[in-house]
Amino acid sequence: MYSINQRFSTVANQSLSYGLLIIAIIVGTSYYQLQSSNAFNNLITIGNINPTFAIRTSRYYGSTNGKPKENVKLTFDLDTDLTSLFNWNTKQVFVYLVAEYKGQKHPAISNTVTFWDKIITTKKDAILHLVNEKGKYNVWDLEDKFQNRDLEFSLHWNLQPWVGPLIYGETVGNTSIVLTKPEKKKKKNTGQEESVKENASVDE
Repeated sequence: MYSINQRFSTVANQSLSYGLLIIAIIVGTSYYQLQSSNAFNNLITIGNINPTFAIRTSRYYGSTNGKPKENVKLTFDLDTDLTSLFNWNTKQVFVYLVAEYKGQKHPAISNTVTFWDKIITTKKDAILHLVNEKGKYNVWDLEDKFQNRDLEFSLHWNLQPWVGPLIYGETVGNTSIVLTKPEKKKKKNTGQEESVKENASVDE
């Protein structure tokens, strides 16, 4: 006859095997549902990207030894529908707006920075319609400036399921812009300048 230890070991091994099988079924089924709902090909529209540049001297903003460092922050418009990422095994989805660009000194090296992110916990909140949304983060580069850089923007997502590993992906529809400072508005003529013009016309 089997001893108690042998019986316990047999039951434990069977339970572990069945548990792993159930987990595999859950993961496979939920992933198949994501594929069938075209969750990996969600479309996005990103536009009206307006950068704001600032010079910082704090080390928390990339400065070294008090040397001024150029920082950039954005406002933008964004439209996308991520409801297909939600099924019975979705706990939450972490989305983040990133920009990819080439280095000036080393063009072969690609850099990626994050300007904005959001945690989505319900399906009804997965439809994003953002207008003039402010970026969450000040961004700086290891090189001197961000101005005149060609940035390609895309929205990435990270799905956290109730059961199974994290799933990563990104939406379809990247947007490329060159970051430039907005032109300063011309100042209106002062009252003194206007009076000078009037006097000049009278003299004529």
